[in-house]
Amino acid sequence: MSAPDPKSAVSATNAADVFVTLRERGFVQQITDEAAIASALRAGPVTFYAGFDPTAASLHVGSMVPLMAMAHLARAGHRPIGVLGGGTAMVGDPSGKTEMRQLMTPELIAENRKGIEPQVRHFVAAAANALVVDNAEWLLGLRYLDFLRDIGRHFSVNRMLAAEAYKMRLERGLSFIEFNYQLLQAYDFLVLFRQYGCTLQVGGDDQWGNILAGTDLIRRLLQKEAFGLTFPLMTTAAGAKMGKTASGAVWLSAERTSPFEFYQYFVNTDDRDVERFLKLFTFLPMAEVQTYASLQGAQIREAKQVLAFEVTKIVHGQDKAEEAQRGAQAAFGGGASTDLVPTHEVASVDLQTGIKVVDLLAACGLAASKSIARRLVAQGGVRLGEAKVSDVDHSLRTNDVPDDGVLLHAGKKHLRRIVAAK
Repeated sequence: MSAPDPKSAVSATNAADVFVTLRERGFVQQITDEAAIASALRAGPVTFYAGFDPTAASLHVGSMVPLMAMAHLARAGHRPIGVLGGGTAMVGDPSGKTEMRQLMTPELIAENRKGIEPQVRHFVAAAANALVVDNAEWLLGLRYLDFLRDIGRHFSVNRMLAAEAYKMRLERGLSFIEFNYQLLQAYDFLVLFRQYGCTLQVGGDDQWGNILAGTDLIRRLLQKEAFGLTFPLMTTAAGAKMGKTASGAVWLSAERTSPFEFYQYFVNTDDRDVERFLKLFTFLPMAEVQTYASLQGAQIREAKQVLAFEVTKIVHGQDKAEEAQRGAQAAFGGGASTDLVPTHEVASVDLQTGIKVVDLLAACGLAASKSIARRLVAQGGVRLGEAKVSDVDHSLRTNDVPDDGVLLHAGKKHLRRIVAAK
């Protein structure tokens, strides 16, 4: 990722207005004490933190809500701490999960942590004093009996079971290891409060119970006040989870989701989501957001293109955003070249014997699985060039792939240029 330009889009948010900014842009869901937090942010600077467990080698689009909120606060002069959950990932957060997370090895957690660290740093780079730390530093060395005596005694089991994260899991089963997660996250807040004067924790709304546990622990142990603020959990207007497509998650990593695909995800935003996404995922001034939000009919396409470009620029940089924009114009706007469209090479020997289109859809990332690929074909959503593929057993052969490749479409929004390997 390229570092964000602190002078791009808009000037840094004035510290006195940052809470108003968060509120009007849709970041605020629940808050422990609105008057106190707003007052503290006006007086500033405030040290705050958000946590990111390394459950994968990249963060995904849904993670942009806390990351963008952190960026707004950092641009306003507050001190961000990004906590990489190398310790908490050993346990697994039960929040929002209907079943226990698969436990990861320490080696995999360490590898994933390396992937997400630069992504977190990218969004907090506006603050010269930003910190990115790993809670493994203080969690892995804990003496369990001492921890239970010093920390665990302050937690009420009845209160924990009333939290939504645990309550929804009781019928399916809640493991004891998961039950410890809230204690560990609360302890994170306590450590950050003691070491760095961190007084505010922010996170998704599924973290509300964990955040309250941290503020309560600080109050009980230190007789000090700390605060919490949560963001809305992101779903699209159609009810789908933010960042989920037929081909899988939309990642912030260019290796997992190319800038072209990233751009396409946002340019194909549901009309009903455009204004909300412009507020949350760009730094465009609110007056400009409202101008784009007022567009109707075919003109709303312009707003979607602005949204896609601005978000891609924030995540991947100006050059990649411009390249993705040109690629989209070439693929969907009748451009002369499709060289900028994501390309998938097929071995010549496979083309000679024939490769099934459903296999190709899964192999090139247009479908998350072969069963989803078959469903796309059965529903009439797959084309090779201009020809619709209606047979799930249809195969692509050497004669079907010209020297400059052939475009494989999955629906109206996603495509790959298929070429024969040289």
